[in-house]
Amino acid sequence: MAVKKIKMSQEGFDALEERLEYLKNVSRKEVAEKLKEARSQGDLSENAEYDAAKDEQGIIEGEIKDLEFKIANAEIVDSADLTNDEVGVGSKVKLKDMEFDEILDIQIVGSIESDPDKNKISEDSPIGMAVLKAKVGDIVTVEAPMGEIRMEVLEISK
Repeated sequence: MAVKKIKMSQEGFDALEERLEYLKNVSRKEVAEKLKEARSQGDLSENAEYDAAKDEQGIIEGEIKDLEFKIANAEIVDSADLTNDEVGVGSKVKLKDMEFDEILDIQIVGSIESDPDKNKISEDSPIGMAVLKAKVGDIVTVEAPMGEIRMEVLEISK
């Protein structure tokens, strides 16, 4: 079974590589030093520092494996490929909530770059799925937990 590609911007990809580099070259060495120090204290059966360092090592190795998977399966979305004709991953979109007459400025991003606090909305979220491929003037229906929300696409930009 083929693994679904993980869409992300070049910026998001670079951030993953930077984090992976840090974990491999800094965090691994730090936890190895903690383990060495804890071992030097003798009996490991009742050594809380050793147990904590082993737990930390497991967390770091898990994150490294996760990052390596994401990097290996990344599909970098080139902003040059975006158009202002329809919404795609990477598009900045101005939406109008039809019920409350509120304007929402968002950017559609790959799921791992999602950050609602910065108005970066995942393509896999209800809003993301509703607006993908929409054009200016389209009315989209967002299937939200509180019910359907109708939004008009006012503007699309890169």
